[in-house]
Amino acid sequence: MAQDFRLPGRGRIDRAKPVAFTFNGRTVEGYRGDTLASALLANGIRLMGRSFKYHRPRGVLTHGADEPNALFRVDRGPGRADPNNRATVVEAVAGLKVSSQNHWPSLEHDIGQVNDLVAPVLTAGFYYKTFMWPRAFWDKLYEPAIRAAAGLGVAPDVPDADRYVHRNAHCDVLVVGAGPAGLAAALAASERGKRVILADEQAEMGGSLLADATSTIDGKSASAFVADALATLAGRANVTLLPRTTAFGYYNHNHVVLTERVTDHLAAPDPKLPRERLWQVRAKEVVLATGAHERPLAFADNDRPGILLAESVRTYVNRYAVAPGRRIVFATNGASAYRAAADAKAVGLDVTIVDLRPEAEIGPERGLASGIEILAGHTVVGSTGGKAVTGLIVAPLSGGRVGARRTLPCDCVGMSGGWTPAVHLFSQSRGKLVFRTEIDAFVPGTSVQAERSAGACKGTYDLAAILAEGWAAGAEAAGVPSTRAFAAAPATPTGFKAARVLPTDADPKKVRAFLDFQNDVTAKDIGLAVREGFESVEHVKRYTTNGMATDQGKTSNMAALGLISEILAKDIPQVGTTTFRPPYTPVTFGAIVGTARGETFDPIRIAPLHDWAVEQGAKFENVALWRRAWYFPKAGEDMHAAVARECRAVRNGVGLLDASTLGKIEVVGPDAAEFMNRIYPNAWTKLEPGKCRYGLMLKEDGFILDDGIVARMAPDRFHVTTSTGGAPRVLAHMEDYLQTEWPDLDVFLTSITEEWGVIAVQGPRARDVLAPFVTGIDLSGEAFPHMAVREGEILGVPTRLMRVSFTGELGFEINVPADYTRAVWEALFAYGERFGITPYGTETMHVLRAERGFIIVGEETDGTVTADDLGLGGMVSKVKKDFVGKRSLARPDMARVDRKQLVGLLSVDGRTVLDEGAQIVADTAQPVPMKMLGHVTSSYFSPTVGNPIALALVSAGRTRLGETLHATTPGGFTPVKVVAPVFFDAEGIRVNGSIEGSTHA
Repeated sequence: MAQDFRLPGRGRIDRAKPVAFTFNGRTVEGYRGDTLASALLANGIRLMGRSFKYHRPRGVLTHGADEPNALFRVDRGPGRADPNNRATVVEAVAGLKVSSQNHWPSLEHDIGQVNDLVAPVLTAGFYYKTFMWPRAFWDKLYEPAIRAAAGLGVAPDVPDADRYVHRNAHCDVLVVGAGPAGLAAALAASERGKRVILADEQAEMGGSLLADATSTIDGKSASAFVADALATLAGRANVTLLPRTTAFGYYNHNHVVLTERVTDHLAAPDPKLPRERLWQVRAKEVVLATGAHERPLAFADNDRPGILLAESVRTYVNRYAVAPGRRIVFATNGASAYRAAADAKAVGLDVTIVDLRPEAEIGPERGLASGIEILAGHTVVGSTGGKAVTGLIVAPLSGGRVGARRTLPCDCVGMSGGWTPAVHLFSQSRGKLVFRTEIDAFVPGTSVQAERSAGACKGTYDLAAILAEGWAAGAEAAGVPSTRAFAAAPATPTGFKAARVLPTDADPKKVRAFLDFQNDVTAKDIGLAVREGFESVEHVKRYTTNGMATDQGKTSNMAALGLISEILAKDIPQVGTTTFRPPYTPVTFGAIVGTARGETFDPIRIAPLHDWAVEQGAKFENVALWRRAWYFPKAGEDMHAAVARECRAVRNGVGLLDASTLGKIEVVGPDAAEFMNRIYPNAWTKLEPGKCRYGLMLKEDGFILDDGIVARMAPDRFHVTTSTGGAPRVLAHMEDYLQTEWPDLDVFLTSITEEWGVIAVQGPRARDVLAPFVTGIDLSGEAFPHMAVREGEILGVPTRLMRVSFTGELGFEINVPADYTRAVWEALFAYGERFGITPYGTETMHVLRAERGFIIVGEETDGTVTADDLGLGGMVSKVKKDFVGKRSLARPDMARVDRKQLVGLLSVDGRTVLDEGAQIVADTAQPVPMKMLGHVTSSYFSPTVGNPIALALVSAGRTRLGETLHATTPGGFTPVKVVAPVFFDAEGIRVNGSIEGSTHA
């Protein structure tokens, strides 16, 4: 296809590097440097899509990220197709397969255009008012039809073949936007040696200067100034340049998130490179130089293909060497369109200007329009054409009246309704906007974070002033305020006369002047919404869907605000703005997810003994992020048989458990004991080094957060253990209080979970197995009592050996450097075979601990359980001045006599294993809904007791010992006896190695 609309001898495209892609099956040619939009326009293709609701023909409206119309499905190869790509952003690359959306059977002949014929019925909110009756139709007809019609494009149905990565970065100054203000800011900040990141969403940095063919800056052309500035910045080691990078979210503490398109512009990218890179930048200072969006004009049929923004016409002409049309009418209410008209005239295009302003209000910009017909004091009342504009209908204004109509033949219209500063990121930073009447726009006001705005995004439109403002912002961000004057010529034409809807001689109720081009929202839709009582701008947005398209209202919001303001007779600041939520522009799911997909979506952590367990045929279960050995079946054994065997081995001989997954945190520092005393409810300052203590951690609300054994290794050092799944939240909990509540404490917190492998040796023969391998530690009961810790060596490897037990038996937990865990385990296992040593898994661990009444956080707790509820109230200090949760424990609710308390349950029939979660009731004959007294938290068959056992939280449970209650079963209820929550060795004598005198429940 010939590029009939390509202009000779200009633009920033590389004519030596042609590219070809397909659009709806037709081959389209362009050059490197083209976007899909510019290449299509160069080939005379103006019809690029269909609107969402009415399926009206649509062409490109803009040249950048604010494009609402030209949205394409782009196919880069197998598994690399995605919808809703803006043609103005996607770079033309050889081999792309591009297709338009929202039509059937074809773009040119769309049956959906029938909606346009019934447009008077499909007004704003018609969904809410139409599909209400008959009720039965909703499920069978209305909802399926609406869902089928909803959405733009088709979501991919195959896995994404691309790779995405995340990167964290810190800098002194982050500059967002590399137009004139951004370049000046980066030059000023980096000149002072600060680490600077300059990010811009376009393929080339330079912003509006890339399309400026007439301005000079300090005697250089705009393009030369950009080239010199970028060369200077690239030559500074303290500067990082990120083209093709969009800052889409601004969060607390100057945390700005960007997405970089790494390979989309490459026809054959290196497979080692990611498609996109998500940057999470923490900046000391931020400079926003995000520019402004040109506003369309609202008039009848302002949406035909070939009608686009005036600055976009200028950009296509100067940057891409494309004539959007041969005969162009510029319709405007301000000065900037004159510059676009002059540039179009300079390349030989037929140009006419229609200006809403009367002759007397046109300023110096008239000097740019030499040889151009200007129709001052004229309005636009409509357009002609079908799949492309063929004419613009205009009429003179006099005394508020619209005169005789006149049609100006044309194949392109460049419209300009003024400018709207891009304040999205500023608003996301929680900065406060202020309204400037003279420019009819909201601009940044008071900053909340270490941020400053510069240039057009601040309402400054003169080029010299933009450059000076950018320089000052960059210098201030660098901490060395300074100013610099830039000589920019000619003077920038600025100023416009605000216009919501252009005056017309037609019935306003019948005129469809589009504001939101993608969602087909018209000016009369806004009026209808307000008349129906939706006066809040947020309500109007949702009722009409204005600003809810992929462009998020960049070209429509100010027009809608102005209309609401006029209808309600309120100033625009009283109307307010909609919320500027991230992302600023659409972001791929791949960029957000990064590497968290497939096997890495839910990462599995494996313990040092995982491979050994696999070799032994262990079955596994997932515990938090860890994969733990569940049980070790022998030939012919099911889980119940294997667990029963493992339980008997531990009770009668010795067993080994891989406990490496327990969370481990080291608390170190001169104030370590004081920190522990504050973070836990029990006392720690008097715990001697070499001793252990059970710690129960509370949240601020007084409820249990986690538990674990704590060993005091030295006066200034504690080895804290947590539950397997609790380590991250406990460390975060500790850090939160250390950093925000007690910053005066000299304490350091370090996660050491993966530094130490842990082997639990449990059972009456535990000491016999350990003794031959341990040096430097006296293992005798007198020298090494229960709840003590010693440091020495095992097999010549350093160890922190704890005398602790989660089974109720004589027990030791061996902490060794993780890399030595398997060697130590295998030595113990080989020697222990003479004692019948048995590896056991988490299921056996659960049974053994339940027999002794030991709790597990997450089973016996649910976020509403206190220490006293579990019978552990004695652990809570009555004399400490303060600790986390102390105040909440004083609430009357915490002392209610009917609170759920931990008890044991025995099935009366001696054989029913209760379901965990089963509800407990007192009377099965009571009417529904029954009064539930509590629920089962843990339930197992106990080989030691010889019966099923269960732990439960029951209302006033400790007063119900001996009572018979009823637990729900799949078939009804079963009677249970309430007993103390300890089923074996209630005297606790077996932890000292004695197996005589222990009793069963």
